[in-house]
Amino acid sequence: MTHPFGITFDACIDFGVWTSVVMVAGTYVMLTLGLQLNVGFTGIVKFGQAGFVAIGRYTMGILVVKADWSFWLALPAAMLVAIAFGLLIGLPSLRLRADYFAIATIAAAEIVRITAQNARGLTGGNQGFSCNEQETKCYYDSWTDVSNTIEGWLESAGWTNPETLFPLFLVVWVTALLLTGVLYFAQRSPWGRVLRAIREDEDAARALGKNSLVYKLQSLSISAALGAIAGYFLALNLNFLNPEEFEPLFTFIGYAVLVLGGLANYWGVAFGAIIMWTILEGTRFIDLPISAEREAAVRFMIVGLVLILLMAFRPQGVFGKKEEMVLGE
Repeated sequence: MTHPFGITFDACIDFGVWTSVVMVAGTYVMLTLGLQLNVGFTGIVKFGQAGFVAIGRYTMGILVVKADWSFWLALPAAMLVAIAFGLLIGLPSLRLRADYFAIATIAAAEIVRITAQNARGLTGGNQGFSCNEQETKCYYDSWTDVSNTIEGWLESAGWTNPETLFPLFLVVWVTALLLTGVLYFAQRSPWGRVLRAIREDEDAARALGKNSLVYKLQSLSISAALGAIAGYFLALNLNFLNPEEFEPLFTFIGYAVLVLGGLANYWGVAFGAIIMWTILEGTRFIDLPISAEREAAVRFMIVGLVLILLMAFRPQGVFGKKEEMVLGE
């Protein structure tokens, strides 16, 4: 059903559509939790989160499909690779000024993306990959078995013919909420208080005997691991690995989620992700008499307008606090 003004309502009430949208929002919760830890609580501004997501996805896929690893062993291995990459970036560049570090991280993420585009024998290049050449093994085979098991439980509970993506939706949000809870309580530990002290005044933290570089590396490593976890779930959703998905825009959407939810508030990340993806996907139902490219531009203009209004009337975000915006000045 289409409204005379060009709004299609059928998909707006489609449960399957919104299951997919909110599931993607859940993966962005994990991605943005890493940004929140770095930016909101440690004072590290980085623009390379997309690189960690790409490393997590590709490492998992390559180990399963090309190295014949177990899916369940490939997951922690991919996290370790992402952490190692974070340390490789952080050790030399965290000593730089904040803006130079941000530039270094976006450059590192671009190196990862361009390498994935050109290492055709390993990553499939721009064509990507999901299975081996004989198509006898795909990286998502083990997940398919788990998904079928969850579907069976749902059917046993009385839900006949559940949505295909609903098992992934459940696992994504359970994982996202667990990670949010872990970070919430970690932030209230002595370790978390040191991170906040470094964000407020790094020189004062050093004067108290805290090695700020070590703590920053720890923050960066955890953020890299969170990016890798988000990468797993995005890979399972798409059933395909392609480097074009990891352009800088990927990270900047995460920052939009961060701004919406509020700085230095882990629970606000979930709210920001849901609002962000509701706006992005909800505007797909507006059928305008223009080309698809211009319609996509209009969608991002709407997101930009929402962010401008938020910055004008509530610059700290929905759940943020004004005092968190002046720390470290």
